[in-house]
Amino acid sequence: MAVGFDDKEYTRSFEWSSWKKLLPFLKPYRKTLLLVLGLNLVCSCIDIALPLFQRYAIDNFITQQTLAGLPVMAVVYALAILIQTLAVIAFTRCSMRVEMNLGKDIRRSCFVHLQTLSLSYYNVTPVGYLLSRLMSDTNRIAAMIAWNVTDIFWAATYVLGVFLMMLALNPALAVTVIVIVPVIALLTAWFQDRILRWNRRVRKMNSRITSAYNEGIMGARTSKTLVIEDQNSEEFREVSQDMKVASVRAARLSAVYIPLILFFSSLTTAIILARGGSMVLSGTLLFGTLSAFTSYAVGIFEPIQQIARNIADVLSLQANIERVMGLLEQKPMITDAPEVIAKYGTAFEPKKENWEPIQGEITFEDVSFRYPDGNEEVLSHFNLKIPAGYTVAIVGETGAGKSTLVNLACRFFEPTSGRILIDGRDYRERSQLWLHSSIGYVLQSPHLFSGTVMENIRYGRLDATDEEVIAAAKAVSADQVAEKLENGYQSDVGEGGDRLSTGEKQLISFARAVLADPRIFVLDEATSSIDTQTEQLIQKATERLLHGRTSFLIAHRLSTIRQADLILVVRDGQIVEQGTHTELLRRRGYYHDLYRRQFEEEASAHRLQA
Repeated sequence: MAVGFDDKEYTRSFEWSSWKKLLPFLKPYRKTLLLVLGLNLVCSCIDIALPLFQRYAIDNFITQQTLAGLPVMAVVYALAILIQTLAVIAFTRCSMRVEMNLGKDIRRSCFVHLQTLSLSYYNVTPVGYLLSRLMSDTNRIAAMIAWNVTDIFWAATYVLGVFLMMLALNPALAVTVIVIVPVIALLTAWFQDRILRWNRRVRKMNSRITSAYNEGIMGARTSKTLVIEDQNSEEFREVSQDMKVASVRAARLSAVYIPLILFFSSLTTAIILARGGSMVLSGTLLFGTLSAFTSYAVGIFEPIQQIARNIADVLSLQANIERVMGLLEQKPMITDAPEVIAKYGTAFEPKKENWEPIQGEITFEDVSFRYPDGNEEVLSHFNLKIPAGYTVAIVGETGAGKSTLVNLACRFFEPTSGRILIDGRDYRERSQLWLHSSIGYVLQSPHLFSGTVMENIRYGRLDATDEEVIAAAKAVSADQVAEKLENGYQSDVGEGGDRLSTGEKQLISFARAVLADPRIFVLDEATSSIDTQTEQLIQKATERLLHGRTSFLIAHRLSTIRQADLILVVRDGQIVEQGTHTELLRRRGYYHDLYRRQFEEEASAHRLQA
């Protein structure tokens, strides 16, 4: 199976430079985190003290066969438990607050940063990769900082406190435990590293199996028509087998590790009981001290395992940090100069009072361009002046590069060399938002947001009244879409508009652009998914709406652009012809061949329908 975009390898060794990048996010919660560590210290101190209560009870009440002083000891013990309970409650609340707020802050920073990235970033970055960064990685970072790091602190202070306490009670017995503990620690580190490695592989295989299920279900019709069920089954069998092997390896390691730890724990307890029992019989050790030692010996192994587990998890967290910080450090390919920002503002803080009105004249001056990931120039020393109010059609076969000119004119990309002028000024001397706010863009594959028909159209101009929204819808016949739905304009369009057909989504997208009342219109094969009757309605509305506005029509059906002021013919990324419809037909060149071929195809389709 193909390696996914998200399989990028990140360093596994600890690098403080990566963790330092988290500090700005942790700074607002440093007091809360210090409080959490303090509460953990209180809990570990009480955990260390509890066996001492047991020792005191045995030596003073059971051995002495008296209850004198028991009520006082019971009150002190209950008070210690109450303090620990309150500390745990406070620690849990604080950790949850850190987890929720830290995750929220990182997600918000990522989302805000994504709004600043150029269109080219989204062209090459899968949506699943971004969602994984925004959700899975940020959640894991927040949870690990809030819980695992503090758990390591608790376990470390507990283990250190127990060692000191055992040395204070009886150094000879303490040495027995201290000798065996490093063996347990080394075993835990060795096994945890390998168990974690195989569990990661299981999770990766599980993701691939989920993807295979999704493709199998969503693409069932295609699979059946192509008769590739056997191939799909074989690929799924291979992925399932890989997951089975990884799961079995992880289970085998756990099956060996857990009994080994139990064995050494029991061995330590047996040695302490044997040596301590002899010392009790010889009178060199009190029975209560032996009982406390046994409790310490049994209880010390779980924190040691917890330290190893959490350290392994925290070290693996570095990959999540690097992925999230890599996203936050991603630089936009197109940025405004500092002096432009000072005058025109940013996307989040625009200074609209300084924005000049756009007339719509666009000039290409000696423009050359190649895509960031390409070596060949798509445009070379291209010159063109488009007067304000002109309609420019761009035609060519699929994949010829029709969108390149529009992407440059809209400043979704910038020229490799040369200049593009808007109303006589280099558009880099003004902000991106200044230009983008005056562009109405209707895509071939329209995107609708979750919400109602009314809300989706209103995205064109958020302060528009209901009457203005309805008027924009009527202008392009989108009112017919609303009228067919149960709640009219208040009907929910579903996620991504999945309750509507592609043509219906196109109409709403067109109404949204109309409501924005832009000076520059871009229709990117906007009628390719609409039936002929609806297309005729839109064409009539388009002729009226585009009047006086600079417009780009990226057209598939050549019959829709005959009235354009200028037609640019694109082939293999180059503009090979330009002129009006009549002029291009007279030349009997590439455009003539395209038009004739398409005319014959449409005529054949009409005959078949008849």
